[in-house]
Amino acid sequence: MSRSGKVSSGTESLDKILGKALNSFKGSEHHGVISSLCRDIEELFDKDCAVDNDLVDRLTEIGLALSGETRLERLLEMIVDEARVLTGADAGTLYVVDQEGRKLGFSILQNDTMDVRMGGTSGNEITLPPVPLFSSGNKPNHSNVSSHCALTGETINIADVYEAEGFDFTGPRKYDAATGYRSKSMLVLALKNHEQDIIGVLQLLNAIDEDGEIIEFSPGVVDIVGSLASQAAIALTNAQLIQGLKDLLYSVIRSIAAAIDAKSPYTNGHIERVVSISMMIADKVNCLKEGQFAEVCFDEDELEELKLAAWMHDVGKISIPEHVVDKSTKLETIFDRAEMVDARFRLIAEIIKNKQLEETVAALLNGAAPSKVSEIEMRYAVELEQVEEDRLFINSCNIPKEFMSDDRIARVEAIASRTYESNGETFNWLTEDEVKNLSIRKGTLTEKERQIIESHAAITNEMLSRLPFPKRLARVPEIAASHHEKLDGSGYPKGLSGDDLPLQARIMAVADIFEALTAKDRPYKKPMKLSQAIKILGFMVKDNHIDEEICKIFIDSGLYMDYAKAELDPAQLEED
Repeated sequence: MSRSGKVSSGTESLDKILGKALNSFKGSEHHGVISSLCRDIEELFDKDCAVDNDLVDRLTEIGLALSGETRLERLLEMIVDEARVLTGADAGTLYVVDQEGRKLGFSILQNDTMDVRMGGTSGNEITLPPVPLFSSGNKPNHSNVSSHCALTGETINIADVYEAEGFDFTGPRKYDAATGYRSKSMLVLALKNHEQDIIGVLQLLNAIDEDGEIIEFSPGVVDIVGSLASQAAIALTNAQLIQGLKDLLYSVIRSIAAAIDAKSPYTNGHIERVVSISMMIADKVNCLKEGQFAEVCFDEDELEELKLAAWMHDVGKISIPEHVVDKSTKLETIFDRAEMVDARFRLIAEIIKNKQLEETVAALLNGAAPSKVSEIEMRYAVELEQVEEDRLFINSCNIPKEFMSDDRIARVEAIASRTYESNGETFNWLTEDEVKNLSIRKGTLTEKERQIIESHAAITNEMLSRLPFPKRLARVPEIAASHHEKLDGSGYPKGLSGDDLPLQARIMAVADIFEALTAKDRPYKKPMKLSQAIKILGFMVKDNHIDEEICKIFIDSGLYMDYAKAELDPAQLEED
């Protein structure tokens, strides 16, 4: 109803109606009384209009606030807060129907008199069991007021729950007996989505008047809260849809991460552990009150960027051949060629033995003296012993335990230069590619193989850049692809350095390196002691490869030990 408009569509304005009334009594003895009454009516009308306008404005503000809130926990809390303010309710509870439509779960529980705030952003978990909508025999539960509301959509307004009939209020009475509280008036409304499905129930308790007395929820208040419930249901549906999309995204991401980990039994769980360490460090940074990062506080979007980037940081490995990712020995390709090389050396030994036998037989046929035969045996024994030593040496070179010095590489090349004959053809003891792999100074990868593995960072960036991340998560590809960058610019794929590296990427770099160093399931190395891993991090800080302050936070706060106790073998925690 508007002061300058009409009372309702198709009716005269209030000014005209009052004007006619005054004119009809003009000149009569009642004119003064009627004139005063008209003024009173006009004043009351103005007041009602002001209240109505304020209410409309307030509901509009609430609607805008609800529609703008995408965080489900905060939204649920806002619904109860605003409903209680509009009705003057002392307490409020919000239930949400589960996905199967079988239960009402407690989402928000508030009571000012008892100083209780649970659920939402309060940090206090609600441990109350959900309200069943159906019994074990699949019979609808109409005994509970909230479940009845969820089943029927009926708005229930009760003046006093102790005098009400038709519902079981044993729970509120037990609560009152235990706490000294007095549950009295109650208003229960259903929240319906755009398809008229009931998705939640709002329950308000004890309306308080201006004198602090508990009163019944008035019919006008019921209409107001009904309007709020409609807005809340729309906002809640939107938030649930957004949350559902987010849950779907994370499910897909986890599935991809699991697929990447599954490509290699040796890196299974690596991604999840990097996520865990990264978020531990980020949360610690947010708690700092002094130091370099005292003014840094990651908001929810930045934390989500880091989490998504950590989950996806190795997505590029999906294109890397398994035999490169899993290369545990230097001669390994699709299979470990060490067995083939070993068999070749044994073949060479047999060829030498055959030569010895042929030479011995020829000497005996020519009437050679026994000393000549002994000399032949001794000569071939020395040659066979050398073959066996070379075989064992090559086997040792294949396992990446020992650094390949110049002398060891020279010996590999000398062995490779020898030849043997088989079926009329001459072959080197080792092929060119075998020499190249055996001469790897550290680790198991050739330079070409290392480039193939390092390409996963660039592929990660390319793959993630194709995804339509929302604006608030736009840096996920950049952060994910930068976990192998180094502060001195010697990293990959872009050679970024210094301030060009996002803080989240620096955090993930420390997490990725520490996980790789301490991993207990790598085929190419024994599980590293925790103390040794910390030393290596220190060396990388000195070389300006990783962020010193982040590394310091990780170690000085004890986060590294928390992780180690949860993930590493007890033997790794022992000092050298």
